[in-house]
Amino acid sequence: MNTKKTDFVIRMARLSDAEQLLEIYRPYVENTAISFEYEVPSVEEFRERIRNTMEMYPYYVAVDDERILGYAYVSPFKARKAYDWAVETTIYIRQECRGMGCGKALYLALEEILRRQNIINMNACIAYTDHEDEHLTNKSMEFHEHMGYRLVGTFHKCGYKFGKWYDMIWMEKIIQEHPEHAEPVIPVGKII
Repeated sequence: MNTKKTDFVIRMARLSDAEQLLEIYRPYVENTAISFEYEVPSVEEFRERIRNTMEMYPYYVAVDDERILGYAYVSPFKARKAYDWAVETTIYIRQECRGMGCGKALYLALEEILRRQNIINMNACIAYTDHEDEHLTNKSMEFHEHMGYRLVGTFHKCGYKFGKWYDMIWMEKIIQEHPEHAEPVIPVGKII
């Protein structure tokens, strides 16, 4: 892990970032159980994922000069209307850039804008193992604990990758009070 600090900025992703973001994501698909995808998506598919996310939600990147160090975004927790105030978080950091603080900065930026959108619950779906191996450690769980998330559920042996069964845990962070009458969620494009 690289603990060298670097200067970076957090900005909203652009569709033109798709190739760099996919470059960051590729090793997570090919070499880890952090992502339960088996096949790396195409650049076009990844670009469409970014576009779809940004119709409603933030999709942030941490950038040092022109190099993207990592990215984080949220997606709907569930499709039903009553879940509008809850989101699922996703974060990926370039493997050689972990420990530089960009993950924390990305999540703090997400929290700030999500509050302005009237989002209340942030939920993280995280691969988990009782026995760490070359494909999965529990560092993601530890990162989320450090960011104030708490464990709210475990799905046992629900993911199969690299010939092994992995658990999935859900962690949650409440980022503002639950009002008696919920305000509508504001699309990110109306805030930035």
